[in-house]
Amino acid sequence: MSGCEKANYEKIKEEAKRVVTEFLEQAKLKKGNLVVIGCSTSEVTGQQIGSYSNAELGEAVFVAMYEELNRAGVAVAAQCCEHLNRALIMTEADAERFGYEIVNVVPQPKAGGSFSTAAWRYMDHPVAVERIQAHAGIDIGDTLIGMHLRPVAVPVRIEHPVIGGAHIVCARTRAKYIGGGRAFYNDDLE
Repeated sequence: MSGCEKANYEKIKEEAKRVVTEFLEQAKLKKGNLVVIGCSTSEVTGQQIGSYSNAELGEAVFVAMYEELNRAGVAVAAQCCEHLNRALIMTEADAERFGYEIVNVVPQPKAGGSFSTAAWRYMDHPVAVERIQAHAGIDIGDTLIGMHLRPVAVPVRIEHPVIGGAHIVCARTRAKYIGGGRAFYNDDLE
């Protein structure tokens, strides 16, 4: 890796940390909650999604975000690309804690994506699952994480919604409102 590439990866890591910091400030997460992250390294490099998978970049973004989320006590699921039907990589302990069925697949840069491949490499006892219902999510490069969020998603607006060339969309979820006009609601569940 050249000095220029290394400096760019350090910049990307700092941008990823900043996104997580801004996200955590607003997402109203509790310790033990689950966050889904989808990341297109192609989009981070300014290319079209699925066209330029970059293992080193996937590792840089994953490690930066995973460290920050772990420090906050939040569980992480890394979404694979469409070639693995957007399966997710998470720790075996978290899959069991949330009651998710484990499936047999190991992500690779061109079948799963560089970000989920990094998750497999860096997580303790990684496993794949097909579907989750996360409390919140970070979508890096329009990877369509919405299918893995709980039913009522609310946008989380961060100040700097970019990592490299990738657009960032963040969301949290909240409890459903039921009961209509006469109902009273618990503001703590917002």
